[in-house]
Amino acid sequence: MLRTEIENLFDGKPAEYTQEHFQLFGEFKAALNAGEIRSAEPDAVEATGWRVNAWVKKGILLGFRMGQIVDMSIDAARQPLFDKATYPVRRMAADSGVRIVPGGSSIRDGCYIARGVTCMPPMYINVGAYVDTGTMVDSHALVGSCAQIGKNCHLSAAAQIGGVLEPVGALPVIIEDDVLVGGNTGVYEGTVVKRRAVLGTGVILNRSTPVYDLVKGAVYSATDEQPLVIPSDAVVVAGSRAVTRGPGKDWGVSLYTPVIVKYRDDKTDAKIQLEDLLR
Repeated sequence: MLRTEIENLFDGKPAEYTQEHFQLFGEFKAALNAGEIRSAEPDAVEATGWRVNAWVKKGILLGFRMGQIVDMSIDAARQPLFDKATYPVRRMAADSGVRIVPGGSSIRDGCYIARGVTCMPPMYINVGAYVDTGTMVDSHALVGSCAQIGKNCHLSAAAQIGGVLEPVGALPVIIEDDVLVGGNTGVYEGTVVKRRAVLGTGVILNRSTPVYDLVKGAVYSATDEQPLVIPSDAVVVAGSRAVTRGPGKDWGVSLYTPVIVKYRDDKTDAKIQLEDLLR
């Protein structure tokens, strides 16, 4: 019922949005906040293990279309803030079980933040995101619109998890359970990072740059139909590959590329283990 009404309102823009329309959007946003609906979800039938819920992304876009810009300033003179009325800061309470450490973090309304999540300042979580239990979002980290973050992940300082709203059929970035995303790492353009993978400091993953697996002798890259997928347990570091022809070869130029140097083992787990006391 909710899906049908959201799609009808998205596809058939009225001359004016009524109170009933805003009530419908409020129900939709409440379902996002509760984790009852999400922009992408696990699906074993799909090659990536995930499917897009395009209607949910339509509902999120609908909120931007419906909302008027309003003054959201706490102190208009010192820090003016103006945004769509449909997407204020997410209201949280102590009994939510989410730690939001003081220092300037922000969570936009319309995203799911599970119990046991820790938010270190200053970090930002955008609309449509899904952050599962036990995950830490560290200082200066970004969880972009519609990004899906699994259980017990660590998004280290300044990690950037890209967002995507359009086109509505595009898969958002997926970070599965127990993944470590190193500092200053960027994951973009619908990349899927499978469970227990480790992304070393400064790794950049997107649709344009192939990933070289030194263990399995394979090269992973996105196609027109499928995003880049990082295998489970892979340990990825920032590497380079030499330009083999033309001026680049003559000049000794190398290009950045991510490299899988090993797969997780007990030694890896010991190095990246988070202290339980921090959670």
